Amino acid sequence: MLNPLKCTGCRACEDVCSFAHEGVFNPIDARIKVTTFLEELTFVPSVCLQCEEPYCAEVCPTGALVKDTETGLVKFDANKCIGCKQCVVACPWGSIKMTHSTREIIKCDNCGGDPACIKVCPSKAITYEEVEDVVLAKQHSTAAQYKEIAKSMAKGVNP
Repeated sequence: MLNPLKCTGCRACEDVCSFAHEGVFNPIDARIKVTTFLEELTFVPSVCLQCEEPYCAEVCPTGALVKDTETGLVKFDANKCIGCKQCVVACPWGSIKMTHSTREIIKCDNCGGDPACIKVCPSKAITYEEVEDVVLAKQHSTAAQYKEIAKSMAKGVNP
């Protein structure tokens, strides 16, 4: 889960990601990207969303990108990749890109189930959560808001 409201723009996630995968601290080769909007002093982390029906896998002519039905991850097999970049163009989130040095495709692999970016995020803007838990929290929050509206209406106040 990515929460832009909590992101401070420290970019530690980019550094640790590039180091974990490439062995160097270079945010250009990170699988996560923090976009900065200076006008609003807002920072938005973005990463592969592991789409239910991934366009990247659909356009890949060699099957280098495949949705793992067991884990839900879109897995990338570099040995099958021919470097056509169709996946880069097809990704609606811009989450697949090329390394700056080797020009090979890179995308988030969730660090094999133990994402490094989550461990270093001081503000907890990046978390690893089950979808069901997120939905439950949203339902609870919405119910709490309706409860407050109902209390106001009972007092004759029209929200």
